[in-house]
Amino acid sequence: IQQITIPSWFTSVPSDFGSASAGTMKADEWRSLITVYIPIALVSLWGAGTSHPSDEVGTHLRAVLNHTMELVCAVYLTCARTTTVERAHAYRSHIALYVGNLKKIYPNIALRPNHHAAFHIYDFLLLFGPAHSWWCFPFERLIGILQAFQ
Repeated sequence: IQQITIPSWFTSVPSDFGSASAGTMKADEWRSLITVYIPIALVSLWGAGTSHPSDEVGTHLRAVLNHTMELVCAVYLTCARTTTVERAHAYRSHIALYVGNLKKIYPNIALRPNHHAAFHIYDFLLLFGPAHSWWCFPFERLIGILQAFQ
């Protein structure tokens, strides 16, 4: 994270991400993490040309990488500043592959209501347009500012 250069307007994540001192991440920081930092890290660790202890381990890690990239694509499409019917369909395809393969990649995972709710974002993209026009990041920021007052 500390070595990645990003534009000044892009929301970064805490440089000590993962430690207790980093605190609780905001939704916009999670978006930055999944759309920029995680893909860079995972591709550099598990992508083509990387070495692993065995072919079986390499195959599994690439499956995890491909699965994660389905989520990355879904989040990217949701957070785009414009949307089209085709992008909404692409979102639905990516989220379906991501959720549909969770049990295959992580056999012990319990599906959560959020996995179901993610499918409704498709409807919201069609009904309300780009997510940035109806998401709650500005309200989250305002709540944070109000909480700072004693």
